[in-house]
Amino acid sequence: MTLTRADFHEQNQASARVEAQRLFDQKAVLQGAWLGWVASQIYTLRPAEYASMVRRELARLQETSEK
Repeated sequence: MTLTRADFHEQNQASARVEAQRLFDQKAVLQGAWLGWVASQIYTLRPAEYASMVRRELARLQETSEK
């Protein structure tokens, strides 16, 4: 049985949020080196749809922190 896009999203949303938070938490630690590091971390995530979910969550966290 193949997962629909909605099913995949639903099953992976929580872990994508946790992963994005983990990556985001390193921003203060790595400072200037964070951007390159986080890009390399996201690059290793599979499948690509999951990496996109993490990327979106990370963008949401960054946007929230800049307000």
